[in-house]
Amino acid sequence: MQKRISFTKIWSDDDLIELRVLVSDENSLFSNTVYVSEAVLQSLAEELSVFRNHIHGGIKDIRIGEFGPEYANGAFHARLHFRDPGKLFISTYQQSEFSSFSIGEVASEARMYVASEPVLLDNFIPEFKRLASGLNDEAILVCL
Repeated sequence: MQKRISFTKIWSDDDLIELRVLVSDENSLFSNTVYVSEAVLQSLAEELSVFRNHIHGGIKDIRIGEFGPEYANGAFHARLHFRDPGKLFISTYQQSEFSSFSIGEVASEARMYVASEPVLLDNFIPEFKRLASGLNDEAILVCL
C-alpha cells in the first residue's frame, strides 16, 4: 500500500466541488468525501506555496468540509509540520458523512499520521493548483 494523501474530484457544479480524500499509511487506509468551493481550493493552493518555504518549524492547518451531523458530506483536517528540516510530519483527522445506525446518527472517523519531505510537497503543489483550477481531477502527496 502506497503511503499518500490524495484528493480526487468526484463531481462539481457552479458552487461546489465534491472531493474524495484518501489517506494511506503502511497499515491503514481511510477515504471520505468532502464538499469545498473552488475559491477555497485555490486559496489553499496559494497558502501551500507560501508554507513550502517554512521548512524550519512551519505549521499549516488544512480544513476542508465541516465536522458534525449538521453538515452534508464529511470533513478533513490535516496539520502539516516541518519539525525537522527535510521532514514534513502530517497528522490527519477525517470524518465521513453521518448516517442512521441503530438508534442514532453516526459517522466513521480516522486519525492517521504520515511523513513526507519538502521535495514531495513541491511536486504536490502544482498538481493541487491544477485540481483547484479544474485542469486536473487528482492531486497526490506522496509520503514516506
